[in-house]
Amino acid sequence: MAPIDPHSFTDSSHPLTTHISLNLYFNFPSSKIHSSALLTLKTHYTGDLILDTRNLSISAVFDPLNNTQIPFCLSSEVDPIKGQPLTVSLTNCNCFLVVYDTSPCSSALQWLNPSQTFNKKFGFIYSQCHSIHARSIFPCQDTPSFRVKYSARVNIPWELGCVMSAKHVERRGPMRGENGMCCDEGLWCGDGRVVEEFVMEQPIPTYLFAFAVGEIGWREVGPRTKVFAENAGAVLDAAAKEFSETEDMIRGGEKLFGEYDWERFDLLVLPPSFPYAGMENPRMVFLTPTVIKGEASGAHVVAHELAHSWTGNLITNKTNDHFWLNEGFTTYAERRIIEALQGEDAAALKIGIGWKGLVDEMERFKDNMEFTKLLTNQEGVDPDDVYSLVPYEKGFQFLWRIERQIGRTAFDEFLKKYIAAFKFQSIDTSMFLDFLKANVPGIENDIDLKTWTEGTGIPPDAMEPVSTIYTKIVSLAHEFKQGRMPSEEEVANWHGQEWQLYLENLPKSVEASQVWFMIHFQQATFSAIIVIYGDRCDRFDKSINWLACSIIISLFLL
Repeated sequence: MAPIDPHSFTDSSHPLTTHISLNLYFNFPSSKIHSSALLTLKTHYTGDLILDTRNLSISAVFDPLNNTQIPFCLSSEVDPIKGQPLTVSLTNCNCFLVVYDTSPCSSALQWLNPSQTFNKKFGFIYSQCHSIHARSIFPCQDTPSFRVKYSARVNIPWELGCVMSAKHVERRGPMRGENGMCCDEGLWCGDGRVVEEFVMEQPIPTYLFAFAVGEIGWREVGPRTKVFAENAGAVLDAAAKEFSETEDMIRGGEKLFGEYDWERFDLLVLPPSFPYAGMENPRMVFLTPTVIKGEASGAHVVAHELAHSWTGNLITNKTNDHFWLNEGFTTYAERRIIEALQGEDAAALKIGIGWKGLVDEMERFKDNMEFTKLLTNQEGVDPDDVYSLVPYEKGFQFLWRIERQIGRTAFDEFLKKYIAAFKFQSIDTSMFLDFLKANVPGIENDIDLKTWTEGTGIPPDAMEPVSTIYTKIVSLAHEFKQGRMPSEEEVANWHGQEWQLYLENLPKSVEASQVWFMIHFQQATFSAIIVIYGDRCDRFDKSINWLACSIIISLFLL
């Protein structure tokens, strides 16, 4: 066996999947999806083919051409990180059908009962496949090293709707003979059921597969964007207002990075249990409701997920060892979009918040500096356990360092060449460095590329932002340590980002009287805390500033 990814059972000697056709029957009472997946391979193949699974109950595997059963073996040994390998024994075959059920404890699925929804009437379910959880929804070669197209028939109660990271084809009644053996015909065609069909015509890594089913409504906010959320007017209206400038962002991104290749850029605001600030699923970005704050600062999260449309979704890291290629590039692109739309000060605030977060991560990983590198070794490591700001912020700093060296105009040209050269491909760090050296001759003499990508810690030529507002806010935070608190006039024009930068630079412990000062600015402070929690959820960072936690407790005690 020759694995190609430390987090997958996929064998490099096996043919890759090019298309997956899914039939999904959503059984809300049992919190299961009765399913079948038709996998099409790149070539005909004879031999054992290994797929990734986690907590799937496999019923049968069939040859769809003659409906004969194909031998398979689901390993009884469960790897705590990778799950269970499913071995399918093929004979001159290029497609096969797997019939299975998901588990109520699927790591990619969150089932909500009606009491956990806004209207309290119907259940809700959403998926989160990043980074290695698609295997708990369908058997697959669950690695970003390659891409796959897919289609899906989704059978749900008629009161509910479905959105997916794919093109919506139609909503209609179920038909006999279309269920792909995922469940009984009578169940599939039962009363009160509808089918929604989707197709993803562009190849994506499996972690970008996504859907949500629930009582969902929408508002149109631009020619390429609808905002979806639970079907409650207040939620939808607030989301539409918050993200009303999304089309300007898309156009700004296109000016910087080239044509937007995904046709739609729709947004889904999920229930509060969604554990990220945002997830960059193509065509349907998932967002936490905490980004809706009524001051458009939630647009920063949207800018990050939009930037992924070029860096991450269009060009993808081969494995999580090279995760910085997704997030470092996207963080850089996000800040360029923010700068173009909101100005240099807004971008500098984001850079400053990121810089403080990067410094804090050095302390977090002081006993395991491997994960302060850009190019990591994650063999035997769950990627969720080492999720951090490092690939985001150190990756950003690396690209910013290259920009400072060659100039923005030259770096913009390089970025467009890079995206054009590798679009719809998966790459690793060495491929990027080779491309960089080929297109920026002599760059290795000006910047220590090995130190930046393979070295631990923060390189000496990394840099804090230079900005009047950034310097002023950090200075005020330092003065807080000496007992001086800012005046109302000094914070009068602060919004979420300014407060976040201020809070992040405060000491870990303070006097009670100082906390009461912060409560004096209750509304703005609470907004900033929401920003912090939203951003930190996006990175699984549990090291929230203790002062912010104290303020939260105090606010709820008022």
